[in-house]
Amino acid sequence: MFATFMEVLDTTVVNVSLPHIAGSLSASVDEASWALTSYLVANAIILPMTGWLANFFGRKRMLMGAVIGFTAASFLCGLAPNLSTLIFFRILQGATGGALQPLSQAVMLEAFPPQDRGKAMAFWGLGIVVAPMLGPVIGGWLTDNYSWRWVFYINLPVGLASVLMTRWFIFDPPYIKRSNRGIDYWGIGFLALGVAALQIVLDKGQEDDWFSSHWIMISAILAVVALTAFIIRELKATDPVVQLRVFKKRTYAAGVFLMTVLGFVLYGSLLLVPIFLQTLLGYPALSAGIAMAPRGLGSFLMMPVVGTVLNRFDPRKVLAIGLTVAAWSLYSLSRLSLDAGYWDIFWPQFIQGAALAMLFVPLTTATMDPIPKEEMGNATSMFNLMRNLGGSFGIAAATTYLFRRQQLHTNQLGAHVDPFSPAARAMTRGLQGAMMAHGSDPFLAARQAYVGTWGFVERQASMLSFVDTFMAMGVVFLLVLPLLFVMKRPQSRGRGVAMH
Repeated sequence: MFATFMEVLDTTVVNVSLPHIAGSLSASVDEASWALTSYLVANAIILPMTGWLANFFGRKRMLMGAVIGFTAASFLCGLAPNLSTLIFFRILQGATGGALQPLSQAVMLEAFPPQDRGKAMAFWGLGIVVAPMLGPVIGGWLTDNYSWRWVFYINLPVGLASVLMTRWFIFDPPYIKRSNRGIDYWGIGFLALGVAALQIVLDKGQEDDWFSSHWIMISAILAVVALTAFIIRELKATDPVVQLRVFKKRTYAAGVFLMTVLGFVLYGSLLLVPIFLQTLLGYPALSAGIAMAPRGLGSFLMMPVVGTVLNRFDPRKVLAIGLTVAAWSLYSLSRLSLDAGYWDIFWPQFIQGAALAMLFVPLTTATMDPIPKEEMGNATSMFNLMRNLGGSFGIAAATTYLFRRQQLHTNQLGAHVDPFSPAARAMTRGLQGAMMAHGSDPFLAARQAYVGTWGFVERQASMLSFVDTFMAMGVVFLLVLPLLFVMKRPQSRGRGVAMH
């Protein structure tokens, strides 16, 4: 759990430090953002191969190597003298960190008897849900009070504790042995190229205006070609690096798709709320991070409850309730205005956090139920990969939709601001009078009044775009409700529960 929490935290803790990293290493913020992209790309490449790597090297050996590599790479990131060195060590950090979630997930499956797995995974899952929310708060506080380098140094004690506990308490089950099978070099190559290109498209698409950029177009074509070749190769290979035939199980396939959607909405809304708080309501970065804490509090309180009662209820029913409540929480966020106070933001987030607990635990219970233990490593790897890719799609979709809706609303509202509009004239004259009262001459005051009016239009348009985006995210949750009918009722309560 230590290792997984550390890895998930690192996906968000660096975000708020980017301007400081850029200034310290004499780079632009756009250049510094490659410290994020490089980590995500390396992480996404390793994730689907984790099951194969655990069989090839041994699970305990692989887990210890990943923790040691991640901790060492974190330390080296903190020492990086320039941006290129930092990006190189972030690639190493992402590559070693990609194996931590599915490996620890598989270990936890075997550490508890079936009747206790629901409770164990619910408590373990708190770190997965809470870590992305703590990241901006911890990162902002460390950067403001110490240095951006401490964002990486904080991993050292956690990593050391994880290595020692892994060495003392974790052992490979009898069916996990070092494999002497051949290495699927073509599969690994196609996978690395396809996932890396796709991650770059999703991470940089909005920034480069999507397919108007040759770089994004080339990356998109590479992703499609390489991933298609990868699928064909894996279906025909004798010893594939990723066993895709697991998707023949309809419950698993439906569950993975639902987890992709969950990642899509979770990470998309995680991006929207702090932007809304900082750009429209004027919250400082640290205050915005603290204002997002209710979501973690809701999960913290509800996850143990869900883990305890899950054996008594069909997980699909709990999932249906969770999807409905999560959709309602996003609808509540879409009802916010520029006059929103703290409690207007608190309750929708708290309820959404509780809903996430009703989604993660039962979803993994139902999805992993038909998977045999010996195939669990491969299944959990794909489960984690699709959640992360869903998150990348969600962030890309949310930013693009937000930007496009803001353009639309700016044009619509701006069309009503003209010399023939009594309301527009009254507002401009009022602003002009206020500027003159503060010492501006009539000509300068008139220009300031026009700028102020346009700023008001842009702020209202931005608010409407957030309303539209939150509403669209809620609709996505409702649209996937019919998939629950595709999933089969789990044959055994507690068997196969694996937190995402």
